[in-house]
Amino acid sequence: MDKNCKMQQDSRIFVAGHRGLVGGAIVRALQAQGFTNLVLRPRLELDLREQRAVDVFFAQEHPEYVFLAAAKVGGIHANEAYPADFIRDNLLIQSNVIDAAYRNGCAKLLFLGSSCIYPRLCQQPIKEEYLLTGPLEPTNEWYAIAKIAGLKMCQAYRRQYGFDAIAAMPTNVYGPGDNFHPENSHVLPALIRRFHEAQTSGDLSVVIWGTGTPRREFLYVDDLAEALVFLMRNYSAAGHINVGCGRDLSVMNLARAVAGVVGFKGCISADPAKKDGAPQKLLDVGKINGMGWKARIDLDAGLRTTYQWFCDNVLAK
Repeated sequence: MDKNCKMQQDSRIFVAGHRGLVGGAIVRALQAQGFTNLVLRPRLELDLREQRAVDVFFAQEHPEYVFLAAAKVGGIHANEAYPADFIRDNLLIQSNVIDAAYRNGCAKLLFLGSSCIYPRLCQQPIKEEYLLTGPLEPTNEWYAIAKIAGLKMCQAYRRQYGFDAIAAMPTNVYGPGDNFHPENSHVLPALIRRFHEAQTSGDLSVVIWGTGTPRREFLYVDDLAEALVFLMRNYSAAGHINVGCGRDLSVMNLARAVAGVVGFKGCISADPAKKDGAPQKLLDVGKINGMGWKARIDLDAGLRTTYQWFCDNVLAK
């Protein structure tokens, strides 16, 4: 435990990426816990890829704590279509923010990574120490390499400068505020959109991407946000830490669960011509559970809330 962390209700807290899925949930979690001095900037006002803009922002605002949730993210299709964007943008964002936070006297920074940093054929469940023990999954290696560089940058700044930078690696995250783009979204929001469209158009069948056999773990975004605030207040070490719910299911069973929430009763089939990605990604969450944090929201409840948000916010536009 970081006994020196003194994040108070009026501490200046910068949430980078506050309009994204995770960043928005972090803001909700902080506000719910009484934190009142949040420093927020939309991308149009502060492009984190621009080093000078980031330097000016930190010099003027002097945030004491930073949640680095800003990133370029997407599913298999997006990663394969835009590999240069994924590695360039993420390297720029995290390098600029981590360095500026250190140079401007920030007390602590939390870097948000991803479970895709682990080897493709990793022993399950995946422990933190399995990092860099084998080849990455080819369908998202550009994003994974950038995230590995980010967590290593946190470790390097801690070792050389004593900067209290920590790194959390969440599993697949979903919830209100997700990206439901038909081509560039992750698997769960993509399925919600596909099954909703099939239901409303009267389609009798839906074909899902890949074989449907890969197993994935899904964490509701507000659970993740609470975990990140918990880690900011209670964790300080060089090693990164996994964040998940400790349970997974096949993509086909996920599709069936989404179909049930949407009300689709037709046939669900697989398209094995499409790439599956890693066969399984289940995180070992013993480390964070042992500290006293556990996920609370089960998949069924999370899916229902997410689908309602999709209907109220995406379809209404």
